[in-house]
Amino acid sequence: MLECRDLTLHYGQSQILYGVDVGAQAGEVTCVMGTNGVGKTSLFKAIAGTHARSGGTVDLEGARIGTLSAHALARRGIGYVPQGRDIFPLLTVRENLETGYACLARDERHVPDEIYELFPVLREMERRRGGDLSGGQQQQLAIARAMVTRPKLLLLDEPTEGIQPNIIQQIGRVIAYLRDEKKLAILLVEQYFAFAWDLADRITVLDRGRVIHDGRKEDAARDDIMRLMSV
Repeated sequence: MLECRDLTLHYGQSQILYGVDVGAQAGEVTCVMGTNGVGKTSLFKAIAGTHARSGGTVDLEGARIGTLSAHALARRGIGYVPQGRDIFPLLTVRENLETGYACLARDERHVPDEIYELFPVLREMERRRGGDLSGGQQQQLAIARAMVTRPKLLLLDEPTEGIQPNIIQQIGRVIAYLRDEKKLAILLVEQYFAFAWDLADRITVLDRGRVIHDGRKEDAARDDIMRLMSV
């Protein structure tokens, strides 16, 4: 579904990514791990089109996507849940979900019932403003908003950050469901190691903007990956 080769990225004069290769298969979760500040969020921004990459290639479903805008990439099937959620605090839950309509054909502009089945609290709070929701509820809303766009590839950046344990468990179940039932390719950035390890099919570890490990989970030792993350 996704193949990135030799990605580089700069913020001004500072280089953040150095020749990063990463991929994602349909029906699998690829976890991108590493300590804070190694380039994980920057990698997602480069893939989603919210920050222009300096070099390298990105292929989606075998087609080169070039330098398309974030809106065009969303139309092509990339759903992005950014760190910090970025919901609209003054819009209602329903209105936040409807912002996903922008990249859909007119006859697809509806919120699937399945989203409310996965996140029942969103139906209960449909008319509440996004800013009035708890952190866990806002995270559910951010994931649901991305699902409204009918993505083929889902990018999840730190979905458990600042979330209470029961909501973390629910989000984990939703990610597993989307992988197994919807056959989505999922890229997950996550600092909560146990959560990431349980969901991962493939693991990529970054350090200082470079890939220092990439492979299937069954071919890696848990302790070795934890050691790499503490580098």
